[in-house]
Amino acid sequence: MQRKRPLAVILGAGPGIGLAVARRFALGGFQVAAVARPGDPLARFQAGLEREGSGPARVLGADLAVAGALAWACAAIEQWAGLPEVLVYNASAGTPGGAADLEPARLLADFQVSAGLALAAAQWALPAMRGRARGTLLFTGGGLALEPKPGLASASLGKAALRSLALSLGAELAPAGIHAATVTICGFVRADTPLDPERVAEAFWDLHLEEPADWRREVVLGQ
Repeated sequence: MQRKRPLAVILGAGPGIGLAVARRFALGGFQVAAVARPGDPLARFQAGLEREGSGPARVLGADLAVAGALAWACAAIEQWAGLPEVLVYNASAGTPGGAADLEPARLLADFQVSAGLALAAAQWALPAMRGRARGTLLFTGGGLALEPKPGLASASLGKAALRSLALSLGAELAPAGIHAATVTICGFVRADTPLDPERVAEAFWDLHLEEPADWRREVVLGQ
């Protein structure tokens, strides 16, 4: 009997980093489930993943900023293929503006997407990972976590919280055989640059392949 392919789930799979990471894991032998914005070309994303990979793929449309969207997407993925061996959280939100003028309610809404739902997604995947005594949780971080920028207070706070979450999970879960890490991207992701999406995706793939003795909790790109 052919062994079932492991599942990689990418939440926030836009046409840049998210889709590139999904492709990389599809090429690496995973079946892939990706959650993208409803307005993105979902059928084209799915066809590309199935063409480039060697296993099944499914792309769902959901706006994670909408209450209940993450729970719906996770339930649909679980029904389709079970629980993931690899979870990549790539979603974020950040209302432009400085900290002094940022409305607390707006900050909390952005923070929920940037960090709160990242925690909820990890908690969804963790029971199965603990049961297998293996798994990979990866988070798309940003240079704003290391150096906040004027006018980007909400995004800076969100990325700082996400980085802290990833590092905390990395320390807590390593004894259980679960690798948690963040890829902190300092700069703009553009094709044919050092931060080309395909190169960034390789950083995620490399983290997943690391042996436990070599596990890193953060990779910083663009510095």
